[in-house]
Amino acid sequence: MSAATEVSAEYPIELLDYVTLPDRRRLRIRPLRRCEEGPIRDLYAHLSPASRYLRFFSPMPELPASVMRMLACVDYRRTLALVAEHEDGVTPEPIGLASYGALDDGTAELALVVRDEWQHHHVGTELATRLLRAAEDRGFHRFIVHALSENVAIRKLLKDVGVILSSKRHGNVFEFEFLRRP
Repeated sequence: MSAATEVSAEYPIELLDYVTLPDRRRLRIRPLRRCEEGPIRDLYAHLSPASRYLRFFSPMPELPASVMRMLACVDYRRTLALVAEHEDGVTPEPIGLASYGALDDGTAELALVVRDEWQHHHVGTELATRLLRAAEDRGFHRFIVHALSENVAIRKLLKDVGVILSSKRHGNVFEFEFLRRP
């Protein structure tokens, strides 16, 4: 087993961070634990049909088990997910999730979703910034995002955190290739 493989098997505690948003609310951003489905399930249950559609290209009322496994079963190297949690009470409440999956040795596909009532409060920017840095630390420097043409928020976010290299349209879906903004 190589050193890189050994490191990737350990929970990346260094990615745990606390953030104060412009409106002074505090969030905890942490890596999702391997096969941890609870925060994903809770977050998904609190998304509007419109947000579900923009993230998953379908307003499905429940995530299929195969999609849940794909999101939850991270290896901390080629797949990683960060969850943003608001700690306003006893149980942290998941309000956002950003993840990547390797497409090859240098390119990863990113995805992000934030609960409706937390959108436009910089949660997505905080998640994306940390996820991109974590991906670069693991050797990924080119990124792909697939977004529906009506998803204006993700295009704005990409302009804030990335430098777009190319975009392709496939029907109603755009594919953006980008680098992290220095």
